[in-house]
Amino acid sequence: MNEGMKTLIIYRIKQSEQAIKDADILLDMNGSPRSVVNRAYYGMFYSCLALLVTLGKGSSKHSGVIGLFDAEFVKKGIFHKEMSRALHQAFDLRQMSDYRELIEVDIDDAKELLQGAKKFIDEVKEYILKEINESIKE
Repeated sequence: MNEGMKTLIIYRIKQSEQAIKDADILLDMNGSPRSVVNRAYYGMFYSCLALLVTLGKGSSKHSGVIGLFDAEFVKKGIFHKEMSRALHQAFDLRQMSDYRELIEVDIDDAKELLQGAKKFIDEVKEYILKEINESIKE
């Protein structure tokens, strides 16, 4: 793993962490559940982008990133299927709340998604840290 890759990974992880902080602030300040869902999903999405950098891969579409996550990390047994389900649910809820008309997001759904996003990101960060440490040893 070269320095450029490490720099991009760190950048994406920081984006992920900031999105989760934003979601927490929105939740604490009685922001809209729709906005909490948006930021929580993007936290997960940015962490997936960081993961894909470890493989030298990427995609310009959200569905492409999710597909690569499933193919490269879930199907190969690196992450459990529950992580894939959480990511797909977050994507679907974000899509619904951002693009469908007359859809209201329940605050409890937003809270649940945020908690799942935090767990997802923690697991991704743990994996990436191992990968970076392995590349240093080489």
